[in-house]
Amino acid sequence: MTERKPPGVDFGSWVDKQIRDAEARGEFDRLPGAGRPLPPDVESTYDELWWVKRKMAREGLSVLPPALALRKEAEDALEAAYAAPSEPMVRRIIGEINGKIREMMFKPPPGPPLGKKPYDVEDVVRQWRERRAGR
Repeated sequence: MTERKPPGVDFGSWVDKQIRDAEARGEFDRLPGAGRPLPPDVESTYDELWWVKRKMAREGLSVLPPALALRKEAEDALEAAYAAPSEPMVRRIIGEINGKIREMMFKPPPGPPLGKKPYDVEDVVRQWRERRAGR
């Protein structure tokens, strides 16, 4: 499309004419994705960082403050411990997350406060045993 808008012609009507002419020539026929719904992540407002957000979602990344990320990791670790097949694995999972929690407790928080304290390993093991016995 190298044709220039003629002087004195309204821009909107000139663009509409270009579109009508292209439709008449069949230039919109058989376009990729024609007839398929838009992807669910298409938003109604323009976002300059759409591609960054899409790439982060595709790669499973998040942008949470470290304290909130650790809070989520602690909850996931507790669930993993409850689902663990052996007591040594429960102790290892809880020991690892407790180390991270203690480290965060003694650093000044870069974001909101952690709001977590280390888990009581014996209490988690006791609950793990109770859950296993209830199966």
